[in-house]
Amino acid sequence: MSTRNATIRRLPTGVKGLDDILGGGIPEFSFNLIAGSPGAGKTTLAHQMMFAMATPERPALYFTVLGEPALKMLRYQQQFEFFDPARINSSIRFVNLADDTVNGNLDKVLARIVDAVRTHAPGFVFVDSFRSVILASQGAGDTFLTLQEFIQRLGILLTGWEATTFLLGEYFSDADPNPIFTVADGLIWLSQSAQRNSVVRKMEIVKMRGQPTLPGLHSFRITGAGLRVFAPPRTTPAAVPGAVPPLQDRRSVGIPGLDEMMGGGLPRGYSLLVAGPSGSGKTILASAFLAEGARRGETGVIAAFEQRSRQSRGPLIAGLIEADRIGVIDTMGPTLSVDEIAVLLIEEVQRLKATRVVIDSLSGFELALAPTFRDDFRESLSRLVSALADTGATVLMTSELEDRYDELSFSPYGTAFLTDAIIVQRYIEVDSRLQRVLAVVKVRGSAHSHDLRLFDIDDDGLQLGERLAGHEGLLGGHPMRVTRPAPAGAAPG
Repeated sequence: MSTRNATIRRLPTGVKGLDDILGGGIPEFSFNLIAGSPGAGKTTLAHQMMFAMATPERPALYFTVLGEPALKMLRYQQQFEFFDPARINSSIRFVNLADDTVNGNLDKVLARIVDAVRTHAPGFVFVDSFRSVILASQGAGDTFLTLQEFIQRLGILLTGWEATTFLLGEYFSDADPNPIFTVADGLIWLSQSAQRNSVVRKMEIVKMRGQPTLPGLHSFRITGAGLRVFAPPRTTPAAVPGAVPPLQDRRSVGIPGLDEMMGGGLPRGYSLLVAGPSGSGKTILASAFLAEGARRGETGVIAAFEQRSRQSRGPLIAGLIEADRIGVIDTMGPTLSVDEIAVLLIEEVQRLKATRVVIDSLSGFELALAPTFRDDFRESLSRLVSALADTGATVLMTSELEDRYDELSFSPYGTAFLTDAIIVQRYIEVDSRLQRVLAVVKVRGSAHSHDLRLFDIDDDGLQLGERLAGHEGLLGGHPMRVTRPAPAGAAPG
């Protein structure tokens, strides 16, 4: 007797991001339910998977249980890029069950499905909407047991014919006492929620027998290309033989004198938080960081949430973007999630083999999110920083701070601990003049300067000045000159 375990083949769904949360794809010959509220995207998801998986050798049967012809449904599905009319009636066939379900006779419905399956021997079967079959049977007085038997017989039949099956239904809660939730091998739940002027779609893999899935709610978006699911990125850092340890492989930040303050530059793969009030020069420092990378032959990626990258960062950055030396993430879309931005950033890093990433700023990032994601911003940001670190890229993030002189903080979100290095910028008043100062607060595992340095901003960017000596209380709002006592034995001046 063989002790070899059976191997279940996982089928690619053709939906970007969905295979990741499914654990590798849809198990072949499985019996699945796609459930959710009206308008959540069930039919679009089913069509997108069908056009991706069906072939002439393994065709798909799509049973419609609608009072309207399939042509009306196809009229809307033709608007998506995945739709291919040449495949209709060859690798994809539609069968209307409306006449068979109107009287609620489940035996007749099952017989019609059996007849179509025997005739076409499909590899994939879709029933839309299975909920309509159930409602019709209940209206005809069928008992719960009859419905349960029907579902079990349908599952056994289609599995025996080696068909991968998807039943679509409008359900509002998986707490409903419905036998289909128990019989189904897989349950994909779609939902949409409205909060203020924001509508967000989310997907959850409630169960998928035989494979580990990614738990939780995952945001997805419907565009002209169809559905795209944004799963939290899970990347594994690649071991590079002979790679230089990060503290010995540093990236110049592009500001003369600042590298020395950081102990020789920003270590490769580190994350740097530049925190300061409005107008203090955070974006200028971030642009210098990207420009310095380009000067050294590196590529970069920027996600700008406050200013248009091409319009406000000068001709040098605009030229690098035009030349595809710096990739730009679209941050203008509605109902953004942190996972969506993380996925887009990592894809762009991989496309350009980028070594530098800028997020400008965290304050604008939070405001760009759909309201439902803001409560979890801190936790989601932690995942994003970790995922970017796994790519090996060096990350610079900016954060807006109110210049309060009665407290010294580095991030309004309590995220300072997430980063490996911190630079803080402040305004101070000295001799009735408003001046800017900069300090390196930390560089993890590395010695760094503790000086407060004056700096100016001119046409060439941010220029570091001298160390601000002879004062104390600058960051507390009460600067005082400090007179050092003369050394013992010194002659009076």
